[in-house]
Amino acid sequence: MKPILCLLGAALILSAVPVSPAAAQPATSPARDPFFWLGEINKATVVINTDQGLLDKAMAPRLAAGVAQVIRDGDQPGAARPATVITFEPLLIKAAGEDITLLHAGRSSQDMHATYRSAILRDKLLELAEQLNTTSTTLVGLADRHAATIVPNYTNGVAAQPNSYGHYLLGQAAGLLRDAQRIRETYARVDRSPMGTTVLNGTGWPLDRQRMAQYLGFAALVDNAYDASQISSMDQPVEVAAIVTSIALRTGNFVEDVMTQYAQSRPWILLEEGGGNTYVSSAMPQKRNPGLLNDTRSDASTALTLAMGPVMQTHNITPGMNDPKNVRQNSAMVDSGIAALKRWDRVLKALVISPERALEELNSDWTASQELADVLMLKYKLPFRDGHHFASEVVSYAKSNNIKPLDFPYEQARRIYAEVMKDSKYGQTLPMSEAEFRATLDPVAIVKNRATSGGPQPAEMQRMLKDARAQLADQSGWIQARREHISQSLAALDRDFDTLAARAPAQAGKP
Repeated sequence: MKPILCLLGAALILSAVPVSPAAAQPATSPARDPFFWLGEINKATVVINTDQGLLDKAMAPRLAAGVAQVIRDGDQPGAARPATVITFEPLLIKAAGEDITLLHAGRSSQDMHATYRSAILRDKLLELAEQLNTTSTTLVGLADRHAATIVPNYTNGVAAQPNSYGHYLLGQAAGLLRDAQRIRETYARVDRSPMGTTVLNGTGWPLDRQRMAQYLGFAALVDNAYDASQISSMDQPVEVAAIVTSIALRTGNFVEDVMTQYAQSRPWILLEEGGGNTYVSSAMPQKRNPGLLNDTRSDASTALTLAMGPVMQTHNITPGMNDPKNVRQNSAMVDSGIAALKRWDRVLKALVISPERALEELNSDWTASQELADVLMLKYKLPFRDGHHFASEVVSYAKSNNIKPLDFPYEQARRIYAEVMKDSKYGQTLPMSEAEFRATLDPVAIVKNRATSGGPQPAEMQRMLKDARAQLADQSGWIQARREHISQSLAALDRDFDTLAARAPAQAGKP
């Protein structure tokens, strides 16, 4: 597909993705959109510049009243909420006169827009982190319930070894926990204030950048003034897109693993019917199509498509260009990752696993055959390659004669061992008794007897479940702490700004 068609496709998908800029806010709060942050920046500017003596203290209350009036007007139902400095400033002038442009000392749309982009992306990252934690919590809970459920695991699309389904799910959760780490690392880079850097090399005005950052809830400053709006503003959506990409890939991988079972006549894992999980074919009454899986895969594909947007738009442009900085598009990209995680959470809650059918499938194939080689080496010191050769010949004979593991004749095992080892110094007699031979092929025993750190054996499962829950709790605490920091910072700004604005005489906001 040509690039222009790719971008057109992304645009069409974007138009179908709901954007919820205030998703993390209470329903009664104004949306933390560009208008909101332009208002907060202007509020902080009045307070800080007045305290620094950069703004006439006698004039400041009237200008504060003008800023407050613009914000109140924009918060009315259906009111316009301008998203750029050049469309916001005329409202300030109308409310308080030309004097209010004194607030623009040392400022530019470059640093102001870069600041609200970072603030909005910061909120979106916390929304993404919260849903990631929710889905991961569901994964870990399901893993706990199926810690002792033994199922086939697959490599290269072929049944490979028996495993605990809970162990498999904890592996999936481990991947999502790495994505949670990536969110925290990215958040630290996004949570830096560009304000006070003007266009790209600062200003002659001695602005208090640190206090501005504190009022807006940022943890640090973007140190280099050129980096602030020319480089980091382009980096941020690309870095977040990488996280969305990772989440979408994991979602799709999991869905396809479940979908593989739907191609079988007797799957050991299905979706619970009803509730929009499955639907009946219009022509074939026996079919129960996995609609929820299809929708989840589609959500993941949409997220991947939108995540390519910032990468393509940042490609082959000079520093600072606006192409990858669109707030609506970048918010929609994050929302698409959230949507995929929400749908994955639904899938996890709808899964119906049959331990009996899974064990039947294990015992109908030779996924336990590697254990023969391992036990012969561990207990009887037989070189692994010799044991592997013996096990491989057992499997070949069994498949040629349609023999299942539990039915394999012990005498045939002895015969095959003697043939394989006829020229070996280790002897031609199979050292395993019949009971040991059969126990070695038991999938449940194999999983239970694993000794590897991080394996599916009960003790390790309990340890990993405990660790996963601790990480989820830590992540939840981190999300809450970040939100509280922003809320407390904005509340401090409100208190100081309201105190200043209250000094204005009646009608002082009018020019």
